[in-house]
Amino acid sequence: MPKNVRYLQKSIFSVLMFVSVASFANDDKKGLPDDKNLPSLFTNSSSAPVIKKMADSIYDLISLREFGLEREVFFNAYKGYQFLLNKGALRKTNLLTICDYSQSSNNKRLYVVDLLNSRLLFNTYVSHGRNSGGEFPNSFSNYENSNKSSLGFLVTGSPYTGKAGLSLYLNGMERGINDNVRSRSIVLHGSRFVNEYIMNTRGVIGRSLGCPAVPYGIHVRIIDAIKGGSCVFINHPDEWYTHTSTILNARFDLAPSGLNNVALQEGVAANDMSGKDGSSR
Repeated sequence: MPKNVRYLQKSIFSVLMFVSVASFANDDKKGLPDDKNLPSLFTNSSSAPVIKKMADSIYDLISLREFGLEREVFFNAYKGYQFLLNKGALRKTNLLTICDYSQSSNNKRLYVVDLLNSRLLFNTYVSHGRNSGGEFPNSFSNYENSNKSSLGFLVTGSPYTGKAGLSLYLNGMERGINDNVRSRSIVLHGSRFVNEYIMNTRGVIGRSLGCPAVPYGIHVRIIDAIKGGSCVFINHPDEWYTHTSTILNARFDLAPSGLNNVALQEGVAANDMSGKDGSSR
């Protein structure tokens, strides 16, 4: 990536980080406040395009489409990341992890994106719950012992060593959707049944009891990178989730009017230079 493009990308990101923190400086950090009164992200206001321009710029600079990630999925993940950032829910603010369950489990559908430097740090296989489906998951749950995956936005906690070896706690940010992941022991860990060899010999990678398990070995580096308060988005075009998620459907603008024009112009410049509801929940 040309140095001037990377410098510009960092500058835009820094401005938005400042705006995001400043605009919610008085929020109560004990929980996610009600978003009903936030102005619309999709209005015709001058600030509305900022998130879209930023997301498109990062998506294009990294060429995420070449890695199988659709633009709309990245935009939804980035929008939710900004929502959690604005609410003070993130301590590690430069990373965004996307687990894209809209893809076949035979695809490398886990993405760890360095937003600040516009880099794809990891792209690898990830499992879904054994009761969520076969090659393609289609049923999700927030219930104990369902052996299904949960959807939505999470924030990483601390690593620990358990039955599956080195693992990473995950904290669900969406009430009624994934807020039971901690009590269900849904964590990110490594698995010897989630890799290309298993896929080639069995036709599909191994499934879990609901955990997003990644290939054993690389899991150490992934956990070390994303631990300690970074955003994770588990995606699927599940009709119930897409209509229920308050984060996915959040209505908000990022920048005050004084910064709108600058942020939008820089966003355009960076972009131009880059050339079903399950039966149980």
